Amino acid sequence: MSDENPIINKVASSGIITLDLEEIYPKGERVVFDLKPLLWQEIALKEDDLRVFCKTHDWSQYKGQFVSVHCSADAIIPTWAYMLVATHLQPHAAFVSQGDAEQLERTVFTRFVEQLNVEPFRDTRVVVKGCSKLPVPLNAYVELSAKLMPVVRSLMFGEPCSTVPLYKAPKS
Repeated sequence: MSDENPIINKVASSGIITLDLEEIYPKGERVVFDLKPLLWQEIALKEDDLRVFCKTHDWSQYKGQFVSVHCSADAIIPTWAYMLVATHLQPHAAFVSQGDAEQLERTVFTRFVEQLNVEPFRDTRVVVKGCSKLPVPLNAYVELSAKLMPVVRSLMFGEPCSTVPLYKAPKS
């Protein structure tokens, strides 16, 4: 036994930084505010009815939530209607956007990636972890790659023991 070589964890000693989007997943309830129930006969929006609704609705129920304003009916909704609802949501919600649930998730991650401090990754080898139990949208990976590329030494995807190389900075 004494003449056996010790097991060395090459991944741990490689200096590779693993960035797991699941660990930094923006926490908060996602809600889609659907304008469909506010439509007249599911085809038109009446301005006076919407204004009354906005004045009487309990907007505090959206406190701290990620909210997207959407209309699931095939109706033409004027731009100002989305804006009016957003003005009532904004004081309460953590985040307000427009679109369905998938668009909301994409927008939340876009904002998250825009605000991410990339300095801890400067001149390092980074692997963006590929497996996730949470619904991390594809755009998050694309936008993260574009944000990291100017600062990292190399960028990979997958797991530290099995990565797909994506980018390697030119030697200067």
